[in-house]
Amino acid sequence: MLLSLTAIAMVAAFALAAINAVTKEPIAQAQEAKVQAAIKAVLPDFDKLEAQEIDGNNINVAYDAEGNMVGAAIEAGNDNGFGGHLQVMVGFDKDGNVYGYSILESHETPGLGAKAGEWFQKDGKGDIISVDHARPLTVKKDGGDVDAISGSTITSRAFLTAINDAYAIFTKINA
Repeated sequence: MLLSLTAIAMVAAFALAAINAVTKEPIAQAQEAKVQAAIKAVLPDFDKLEAQEIDGNNINVAYDAEGNMVGAAIEAGNDNGFGGHLQVMVGFDKDGNVYGYSILESHETPGLGAKAGEWFQKDGKGDIISVDHARPLTVKKDGGDVDAISGSTITSRAFLTAINDAYAIFTKINA
């Protein structure tokens, strides 16, 4: 019986290793395609991108044909969401206003925290697009100006923290 169980475990381990080897590259390519699509979605029209890294965060600074900066796409996230890690691609225009955002990774509750993908968009209930960053974005429950997702304040806080962190990185680009 010991030999049978050992043989089954070894076959299963080899099968899992083979599947991992086959799927590793397509998964990485799909993730990269998702990031590239997010960059294009969150930035104004641009002709050239320059990849940078500041404080461990991936940044793509966008330029027009004349070499003028038109904005930056910054990947930021944290582990404070209700479901854990929340990763966002945030696009800023040249003046530091939020131009757009895209959720890259979220483990939030479907129907509640998962609404962050639309809730904070332009014309959404918690619209943060083009909002001035004179002070950090916070939910109304915490004395801020942004409507939290109904029944999902923890996710809203995590999302806005990621946006604020991205803005802090954006200010280092212009420094």
